[in-house]
Amino acid sequence: MTKIRNILPKSFAERKTFPGTTGNPFDLILHSAVNFDRIPWIIFLLILTLLSFLCDLPRILSNSHKILKSPFLLFFYLIDWLLISSLPRTGRSFGPGKPVVLVLALLRLPFMFLPFWLAILVQIIGTLLVIYGFFIEPFRFDVHSEKYSTTKLPSDFHLRMVHLGDLHIERTTRREEQILKTLEELKPDLILFSGDILNLSYLEDQTSQKDARSFLNHLHAPHGVYGVSGSPAVDLPGLFPRLVEGTPLIWLSDKSVRISKNGSQIIVYGLDCSHIPEKDESKLENILLDSSLNESYVNILLHHSPDLAPNVSRFGFDLMLSGHTHGGQVCLPFYGALFAGSLYGKTFESGRYQVNGMTLYVTRGLGMEGAVAPRVRFLCQPELIVWDICGEKKK
Repeated sequence: MTKIRNILPKSFAERKTFPGTTGNPFDLILHSAVNFDRIPWIIFLLILTLLSFLCDLPRILSNSHKILKSPFLLFFYLIDWLLISSLPRTGRSFGPGKPVVLVLALLRLPFMFLPFWLAILVQIIGTLLVIYGFFIEPFRFDVHSEKYSTTKLPSDFHLRMVHLGDLHIERTTRREEQILKTLEELKPDLILFSGDILNLSYLEDQTSQKDARSFLNHLHAPHGVYGVSGSPAVDLPGLFPRLVEGTPLIWLSDKSVRISKNGSQIIVYGLDCSHIPEKDESKLENILLDSSLNESYVNILLHHSPDLAPNVSRFGFDLMLSGHTHGGQVCLPFYGALFAGSLYGKTFESGRYQVNGMTLYVTRGLGMEGAVAPRVRFLCQPELIVWDICGEKKK
């Protein structure tokens, strides 16, 4: 479903911090909370025990003889700890465990104030949700098909293009292996990558860098593999060039490439992301001074953040491909993402949009957030988007 967004660019000139950069509130929380993982296990067990005891305070204060709930809650806390600790051991994900267990503990606590058997039922459901969100959905990526038809191309024209985003590789897991196998089966004509190769927790990790380069080396398409860098906090300026150097991925660092097929032209522009819309729009203007848009061609912009879409729509681009939001990773029915990491809030959280006449697609990405952020997905499957770029007859 295409969501319509007729929206003028906002000014962020007075803003001090931006999503996707170091020093913003979300970034500070992600990094500072890592310290919780250094708590000795015996102290952490004591914290969980004391936390579970809170659900029995009303009973104690009222001198009630109702059954103690705290041992049952502590049992579910320990199950969470065991499950989260097993993620790296089973090669699924590799984030810190104790901060995640503590968050889950705080989420579980209010439900223990329900009547006893209802509280236990809710806690069992909670455990099932933990298993699904941490162990199952992150590895059930969606191969999502989209079509872009235009009279700029002959009616018999067809190009299969794959959009990848937000890999956030920690190690080579089953997910990365499945992605590469799927790409082999799809045999795309063109692969475009919208940024964020490594996970935030593993930027300087040699094994992660090796596995990321191995992944990139398996990407092949007859019309090329092109990408842009993502968030400055993730695709570090001193690291990203070294990661992609010598791999099939060609870095479109503020430049364009012409894709020719059967005499028809598609121009892909790559714009690296600073997450500061005014700055990135100025860079785009400079690119177009050197290589102005030819309106007779299909013009695609590859840029990590969807926040630039209202600005980009003024330049005449046909299609913009972005990521960054991860679709929120955790969504609620009928509401969507709890948090989208965007200057525009939930306006561009994920999916296909029509922004002032320009088509924008924001991928949910393939990987997950780093630092202490839970390696979880709920109602927000990772996705790989297959684009059929087709021609149509002029009316």
